[in-house]
This record gives sequence, structure tokens and C-alpha cells, in this order.
Amino acid sequence: MPTPAVPTTLSTDPTFAVLRTLDTGPGGLTETEATRRQDVHGENVVDLDPRPSPLAATWAALRSPFVALLCGLAGVFVVVGDVRGAATVAVMVLASVALRRWQQVRSDRAVRAVGSRLVTTVTVRRRADDDAEPCPREVPLGDVVPGDVVLLAPGDVVPADLRLLTSADLFVDQAVLTGESLPVAKSATRSGEGGPEYSPVLCLAGSEVVAGTATAVVVAVGAATYSGALARRAARERPESSFDRGVRDVSRTLVRFMLVLVPIVFAVNGAVSDDWGQALLFATAVAVGLTPEMLPVVVTTTLARGARRLARHHVVVTRLNAVQDLGATDVVCLDKTGTLTEERLVATHSIDPWGRPDDEAAAYAVLAVRSQVAPTGRLDEAVLEQLADPTDTLDEELYTPVDEIGFDQVRRRATVVLRRHDGERLMITKGDPDEVLPRCTEARHDGDAVELDAGRRFAAEDLARAHADQGLRLLAVAAKRLPRLGEVTERDERGLTLVGFVGFVDPVRESAPAAVRDLAGHGVEVLLLTGDNRHVAARVAHQAGIPASDVVVGEDLDRLDDVRLGRLLDRARVFARVTPAQKVRVVTALRARGRVVGFVGDGVNDAPALRTADVGIAPDSATPATKRAADLVLTDPDLAVLAAGVVEGRRTLGNTLKYVTITASSNFGNVLTLVVAAVLLPFLPLLPLQLVVQNLLYDAAQLALPWDRVDPEYTAQPRRWDTSELVRFMLTFGPLSSLFDLATFGVLWWGLDAGAAPGTFRAGWFVEGLLTQLAIVLVLRTRGAPWRRLPRRPVVLASVAAAATGLVLAFTPLAGPLLLQSPPPAYLLWLGVAIVGYAGLAQLLKSVHLRRRGRWL
Repeated sequence: MPTPAVPTTLSTDPTFAVLRTLDTGPGGLTETEATRRQDVHGENVVDLDPRPSPLAATWAALRSPFVALLCGLAGVFVVVGDVRGAATVAVMVLASVALRRWQQVRSDRAVRAVGSRLVTTVTVRRRADDDAEPCPREVPLGDVVPGDVVLLAPGDVVPADLRLLTSADLFVDQAVLTGESLPVAKSATRSGEGGPEYSPVLCLAGSEVVAGTATAVVVAVGAATYSGALARRAARERPESSFDRGVRDVSRTLVRFMLVLVPIVFAVNGAVSDDWGQALLFATAVAVGLTPEMLPVVVTTTLARGARRLARHHVVVTRLNAVQDLGATDVVCLDKTGTLTEERLVATHSIDPWGRPDDEAAAYAVLAVRSQVAPTGRLDEAVLEQLADPTDTLDEELYTPVDEIGFDQVRRRATVVLRRHDGERLMITKGDPDEVLPRCTEARHDGDAVELDAGRRFAAEDLARAHADQGLRLLAVAAKRLPRLGEVTERDERGLTLVGFVGFVDPVRESAPAAVRDLAGHGVEVLLLTGDNRHVAARVAHQAGIPASDVVVGEDLDRLDDVRLGRLLDRARVFARVTPAQKVRVVTALRARGRVVGFVGDGVNDAPALRTADVGIAPDSATPATKRAADLVLTDPDLAVLAAGVVEGRRTLGNTLKYVTITASSNFGNVLTLVVAAVLLPFLPLLPLQLVVQNLLYDAAQLALPWDRVDPEYTAQPRRWDTSELVRFMLTFGPLSSLFDLATFGVLWWGLDAGAAPGTFRAGWFVEGLLTQLAIVLVLRTRGAPWRRLPRRPVVLASVAAAATGLVLAFTPLAGPLLLQSPPPAYLLWLGVAIVGYAGLAQLLKSVHLRRRGRWL
């Protein structure tokens, strides 16, 4: 665990020594001194993952394997002296980088907008000058500085790391830092051992006051806080994601093909023609033909389109590649709170000590909550919201609060003392059944008090245990009459009469079961990782539709080595009492078994797991540092939003892989044709620049693919970049493309006698290669019959526009600048035959491929 930049003595030194170290006093700082300290320490924000400078962000966008591939190709053009070719490829690189930067800026703005919806202020004690009296005032969170004296009350979020000066019944929720599900007691007068999070005199930035009041002095702000140290740990370089691995493998595959084919073509053509300059041009043409020049642009456009569509589903994308990682996800790890459940307690029923429905316990609980001075907790609020109007068995107007003994995590119960109008006093104690039942000697039964003997006590305890086994929380309610006079202490909380129990539940979201089924229907398993006990975890999992036959407790994980943990993950779906470190271990083990993992977390302590997962997902309510560590931010925490996002991610990945797979196979066909041409033809069938222009026209049409439909079968299961399937596809459909290219060579050589006119020959292959590639995309874009699953209009229009441009370049005076010579109009007949024949055979070969492989693209 990282250590904050706060001296450890600040948690052990006496109060006066702490104030002297910080050069402050109980009255706080003057406004002038506060301003000076802000200049020294900076703004009180934890932004340890600041957005890089434009230069650094541009360099990050350039570090793509696809971009590196194009840069290598531009270098080849420079070596052979083709400046226009090098400039064209450079434009493609710049376009890709510009698109990626534009989308990143949009994402940054969206995330910052999410984080700026609330303006947080802090109550501090300051003085106008050295002679002025200190007075409380509200200042923005970012203006808090070391030495400020902060006033804390229930509901306040601790603004910085604080050392307590005074406190009264203070309880702080540290779940965002430690994962603890229950508040912890803090006191200015207590001491303790352990790290800062366990110190009773320190309140850490990001935690929340749930009860009590306190004054405290600021000891650290911003990046120097404990949460800042956690955020620094999360800001480390993230491991390679599914998308990263896919891009790397595809790039390496294309490079391997180049490394094999380019030397072969160079050697064969040089040996046959004895013209090594021409051989170098042939080899360059092979490199150009195999490289999809606009691959980075198409991929980035598809991702940007996916990010915009995800935004409509309440998902803000902060890492563009995560769109496709979401589509590849096959397991999602999440906590129950706020995602599966509604993040609120609901009082469900009131029963007597024997489990029979009875409103008396609810009436006593309502009376106690309304009478207490201490701040209400989640259970108290649920009592007032759902039970404030039960069948009246007590007249609240007859009672006046006179005393109380507050709740804390040691007592786990609260007591109020009320006085009737006739002077008689009534004590009501409510709390954990394990704490209240031992203090009871009687129980209510049909309106009377009966002795709580061993048998009845066992029955009441068994009732409480049965509710716990069902994941329900019970509030035990007891009462007794007190003498008219006398001080009330904890010793009086004995000899109580058990009135009954009030049951509570954190209700599962109505949409959760359908969302879990939807995810399962799309091949995504849901794992529940929660800090709650196994009974609560099992209940929530059962109601949400997650298999809960084997609930694993965090302590059990620590006893397993990595191999046994991996085997456990094959069957276990619910994990209870897990710590943040154990969550990281589960995510790591899943990835080690080849799973693509999504992780949903909202606390600073979840940031390491968010970074470890393939896709880190944070709800809108998460801490700023957590949202920085996440790849996606859910503006609606409903699990149904995530299910819709998975489908959208697969649609994005599907359209990307359409381009990559079909283009790679077509380009491979072109390269095979060039290999044959290197042996048979006395000249280059297409110059490198002509190949680049042909590829650019084709690729420009594919920029419309992000708007295309995706087969329903494709989104039904997780999808990844599959290099082996890419190679298989290239070897299947590439030769078919080459077959029609060679047939075109024959028509041009013998039919049109273009062997003596290289410009005509090149124009003929230029337009035939372009039109057949455009047509084949329309055929292979779907696993079904293309006339039944039609492409969307933008795809058709873009293909028609690219085809028309190619025809204009080949059959008009514009052919000259490209060193082409227009073929005769009769050649158009062959183009029609080639397109129809190629499309027909491709559809037939697609059917064969589907029967053998059972999958498409």
C-alpha cells in the first residue's frame, strides 16, 4: 500500500505539537496566510492523471502499430524517390492522429462535465486578520490548504487529510478508500496502531461523515493525501488490453507477409529481368499492395462512431480503444451496490419475537427515531420513509425525549429515553439482534410480556439467524419502563422486553435480472465481488439471476495459490467479504486464463482493479480519481446500460473487422498478382503511387462502414481480433481476387493488345481492381445473402462515389497525371463480367467457408 506524503508523527503527536508543526492554531488561518499557502501547495485536487500536453497526446496517438506500419511504408517511398507516394501516406498518418485527438478531446470534455455537476464547499474557521475573531465560512474545496481548521458535520465529505482536534460521536464511512462496508469510529482523544486509514485521529480525504461532529486541522491536500497516493498507484501504465493485443498481432501478421513476399518478388524479378531498379519498384509495389493505408483512419473513425453511439446509451468513453474491448468482454466483475441494487435500504416488514406480522416493533422504532438527537443513519431513514405510518399502538404526542445513548460500532445499538405526560419514563433500545437479545429478559407475546426463557430465546435467535441466512438485515427493538428519576447509563440497558424486529433489504434493481440474462445471452458472465457477508451476497445474486450455489469468502482466496484460484474461477460466480487487493487478484487470474475482463468500481480503492482489467468501468457517482482510472463512465449506473454497451462495442468491433479482414484478403490477392507479374510481365502492372491512389479510393469508401449494419449472430457472442482467422480468410479469398486479376491481365494483354502500352494496361487493372474490391465488400460484409441483408445507405453511396471516381480517373483526361492511359470503351463490358463473376464466386466460397468454420469475420 502506498504511503502518503504526510509525516506519520501527525497521527501520534499531541494536538498542540501538530498545530505548531503546521504553524496554525484552533482559530485557523488568516485569509492572507491561506492565500499564500495555496500558492505554495497548489489547488486541493487529486488530478494525478492530468491530461497530457498536445505534443504528448499526439505522440501517444502516433504510437500505434498501424501508424508505425504506414511510417515504414513512407520510408520505402522516400528510399525509391517517390515523394508523392510518401506525402500521400503521411497525409493518412496525420488524418488518423487528428481523428484520434479530436475524439480524445471530446471524451475529456464529457468526463469533466460529469465531474463538474456539483460544486463542493467546505466549512473552515478563518480570520480576516491577526487581530480578528475566527469565524466559520464556506470556501470552495480547491481552496483548502494545510493548516486550515475544518468543521465537520454529518453528510460532509472529508475535503483533505485531517487531524482531529475535537470530536463528538464521530463516525466516518471510508468505503471509497478501504472497501469497509460499515462506518468506523473516530475520536480526537483515542490512539491506535496501523496505517493512516486505521488511525482514529485521522480523517482521510474522500471519506464521508455519517454521524457526529468534529473540528480538525488540515495536514495534507491534493496529491499529498492518502487518496492521492492510492491514485498514483492506479496511474501506473495499464497492462495490454484485448484490443491492444489484437492490433499488435494483426500488424505483425502483415509485416510477416511483407518480410516473406517483398524479398521474393525483388529476387525473382531482378533475376528474370536483370533490372534491379525495376525489381525494387516491384518490391515496393508489393509492400504498398499489402498495406491498408487508411487502416488507422478507418479504425479510429469506427471507434469514434462507437463512442458517440455509446454516449446515447449513457456511457462516456475515456479511452477510445475500450469501445472494442467492451465488445470482446466475456466476464464482468462488479459490486452489488448501485449496480445490481438500488443503493438504499427499504424497511420490508415488522414482526413480533416469534416471526408473526406485527406493527408494534415498527411503532416503537418510529418513535425512537423521531425522538433521537443523534443524526439518522440509513436504517433510521428507512424506518421513517416506509414505517412512519404503521397502525398506531403508541401515541407519540404523549412522549417527550429526555435522554439518549448513541449508536457506535462497538455497542451496535442506540437507546432513547422518553417521558410520558404523567412523568413515567420509557426506554427504547434498537440495534443489532446479537447485541439487543442478550439484554432482554422478557418478550412481547399477544400483547403481554412473557419470560424469555431458554426455549423462547433460542426461537428468537433462530428467527434472526434465518433472516441473516436470507441476506436480510434485522433491527431488534426492545423497551422497558424506568423509574421517574435517575441518570440513565448503559447499565440500564438490561432487563429489556423484546418487542420484535424490523426487516430491511437493499432491493435489487427491477432491471437487474433482465440485464444479467441479457449479458448471459450475449456470452458475458457476471461475477459478484462484494465486501458484504456471504448471506447478503447470495441473496442479491439469487435475485439478480447470478448462480450462487458456491459463495467464496475473501479469506478463502488468500489460502489458494494461483493455479487453484484459476480452477475456482471456472465455477464460482459470487465472492463475499473481498478486499480491494483480492479484487485485483481475481481480475488478474481471470485474464491469465484468457478471459477479457470488465470491472465496475466506484471507490479510490477500486482504481488498481480498474487499471488491471481489460475495461475499467466507473459509475457517475465514483470519485474523480476513480473516473480517471476508468475507461468508461456510466452516467446511469443501471446494469442494463452496460448490457447495451456490450452490444454496441461488438457492433463497433464487427464493422472494424469487416474492413481489416476483407481489405487484407483483397490486398493479399493484389500481392499474389504482383508476384506472378514479377515473373510474366516486362513492366510493373501498377506503379506504387497508382496502388496508393487505388487503395485510398477503396479505403475512403470504407469510412462509411461504421454506419453499416452488423449481423445479429455477430453480436450474440464475445468477439476478439483473431489473427489465425484473418490469415485463413486471406488465404481463402485472396487467391480468388488474384484469379480475376490474372484474367484481367489476359484480357488486357491479348484482348486489347495492351502489352505494348503499359499506361493502358495499368489503367485497366487500376479500375478493375478498385471496382471488384468495392463490390466484394458488399458481398462479404454479412454472413447471409447480401440481397437479403442490405447495407445501409451511407455504405452504398460511398462505394458508388469511389467507383465513379475510379472510372473518371481511368477513362478521362485525368488519367494523365497518374501516368495512366484510358482503355477503350469496350473494356467496360469486361468490367461488368468480372464484377458479377467475382461476386458470385465469392458468395459461393463464403457458403463453403461458413459450413467448414461455422463463423464469419
